[in-house]
Amino acid sequence: MPHLNPTIVHVDDAVIVADKPAGLLSMPARGEARQDCLVSRVQQLYPDALLVHRLDMATSGLIMLARGHEMLRRMNLAFEQRIVGKKYCAVVHGHMADERGEITLPLGCDPDNPPRQKVDPVHGRAAKTRYRVLARSGEGGDARTRVELTLLTGRTHQLRVHLMSIGHPIIGDPLYAPPDEAEREPRMCLHSTSLAFIHPRTRVPACFDSAVPF
Repeated sequence: MPHLNPTIVHVDDAVIVADKPAGLLSMPARGEARQDCLVSRVQQLYPDALLVHRLDMATSGLIMLARGHEMLRRMNLAFEQRIVGKKYCAVVHGHMADERGEITLPLGCDPDNPPRQKVDPVHGRAAKTRYRVLARSGEGGDARTRVELTLLTGRTHQLRVHLMSIGHPIIGDPLYAPPDEAEREPRMCLHSTSLAFIHPRTRVPACFDSAVPF
């Protein structure tokens, strides 16, 4: 899959920022056919690269890798302390009514439909997503909203489930969008657009951006 090669946006002796194409796994999954992934491709160039966080296979955009275990430890701590800024862009079904807001619904796995996640008020983990409407288009069944999303926690499928739960699933989402849509949409319209962090070695603020491909 040469067309799925990630783009290296930034590299130094501590961190690597890559731009992952949609359709490429972040890390290996079960099965021999699912070993090709972003981290293995980056390690061909930088053998000490270790994945700091993940993007879903269908999601594109910026992702961070650390150079070695000490840099990984420092960046993991930064993520735990929520001092890494992550912004996304999505196109969702329907016209969102409010210009901005927060979704604070606890999330957990859906044991009857893996790998789906669901809103789980009893056993779910706290999750928070902030959104801001960028544009609205279309009418009726073709109504869509382009929205900027800020990830304030990092739960599995958080953005996808949060948006679906308020009635605005992401266009092209293979798990949470309307089932008849899969063949009509070329990809899921979710992209990691911005990554901001304190550099783990120099302690200088860094920020990287990626153009939205849809």
